[in-house]
Amino acid sequence: MASAALELMGFFLGLLGMLGTLVITVLPYWQTSAHVGSNIVTAVSNMRGLWMDCVYQSTGAFQCEVYNSMLALPSDMQASRALMVISVVLSILAIAMAVLGMQCTVCLEGSGPVKSRVAGAGGGLFLAAGFLALIPVAWTTHEVIQTFYRPDIPASMKYELGECLPCFDWTYMIHSNDPD
Repeated sequence: MASAALELMGFFLGLLGMLGTLVITVLPYWQTSAHVGSNIVTAVSNMRGLWMDCVYQSTGAFQCEVYNSMLALPSDMQASRALMVISVVLSILAIAMAVLGMQCTVCLEGSGPVKSRVAGAGGGLFLAAGFLALIPVAWTTHEVIQTFYRPDIPASMKYELGECLPCFDWTYMIHSNDPD
């Protein structure tokens, strides 16, 4: 009975991970404009995502522009898009396999070893999907931090980590102590 509860908990955590991956793939909050310098009152805030750039004005207007050409995008943006879409697809496949292999379902009834292998394969797909989603997030986080600390970029062109990316305090500590 305890293993069935663990299976259910793993399934719901995988489902939550798939929904989170889907949300961060679609939303444009990967990078937000950094408000650094002496002027802290801003009328416009820019956001960048995998699929669009958005502008939020202090009047409440929110306008997004979808990237028109995939070939015009930088190669890291194309790779990030592909990895995130593959991660979502693997998560959906993992959910289907996990449902088939869980002890509380009647699918594949009577074939105990096959059912447990299918559940294990679903868990492996969840892990692969999570790893594939971690790569573009870490990649973009690294890029944002590196460009933020470059002195040759004007303050108006700098971006910070958006809400879709995890804010790792340790990365700020490491890079704020860098002499570069």
